[in-house]
Amino acid sequence: MPMVNRRVNVNRIAVHAALIFYTLIATFPIALVLINSMKSRSAIFGDPVALPTPSTFDLIGYQQVLEKADFVLYFGNSIVVTTVSLLLVLIAGAMAAWALGEYRFKGNTLVALYMAIGIMVPIRLGTVSILKMIVGMGLINTLTALILVYTAMGLPLAILILGEFMAQIPRDLREAARCDGVSEYRIFTAVILPLIRPAVATVAVFTMVPIWNDLWFPLILASGDGKQTITLGAQQFIGQYVTNWNAVLAALSLAIAPILILYVVFSRHLVRGLTMGAVK
Repeated sequence: MPMVNRRVNVNRIAVHAALIFYTLIATFPIALVLINSMKSRSAIFGDPVALPTPSTFDLIGYQQVLEKADFVLYFGNSIVVTTVSLLLVLIAGAMAAWALGEYRFKGNTLVALYMAIGIMVPIRLGTVSILKMIVGMGLINTLTALILVYTAMGLPLAILILGEFMAQIPRDLREAARCDGVSEYRIFTAVILPLIRPAVATVAVFTMVPIWNDLWFPLILASGDGKQTITLGAQQFIGQYVTNWNAVLAALSLAIAPILILYVVFSRHLVRGLTMGAVK
């Protein structure tokens, strides 16, 4: 028995060490952007890996972003789109996963297969059809269009992940609650959701990052004045012949902050969700 516990501890340490290693690799580009956003243009191209020094330190990029761009508006648009889309994905995804896994009805398998196809087929392949639908509904150049598209984009993966976690919950637990007269809604909210918090955090991270960083759909569906997201707003500093790299790096640095904060908030449950089932 002590040997088994020791092996489990070694496996857990290995998994966490691997996660830390890959996190360091993933955060290196972020650190590089932050470092260069506080340097002069000549220092950026002269030695992009070096830290800012008194002679190379320059915040002109942040000054240009805050003065010349409506950064607060772009920032607010991204927060609204990401937050609303994420809530819709989590709520609708959890309910759909619960319905597909718990109840058997005609077409259950076909609906599950349809959701799986949504993971394999990139939504960007249907950009032309999506654009026609959005124009037909009169939602072009609105944040609502982005919210609808991102919700549809995130639902298949959310249903798959949450469904797998829900399948691991013992059926006896649910049946005992039903025998006590607990309603299905109460079982879902008070029993199932608290037990799948690691899965919810995992889905939240994997959903919010692509939405926040996306440039494709904001450029196509909401490129009008006052509707740009932060990623699209940063493009105004990129020209055909001249690019203001100080402003671009400053805008990207400011845009990274919310994602880092949310990642820290969800990190504990994220690691638990990723490692659950990896070791016994």
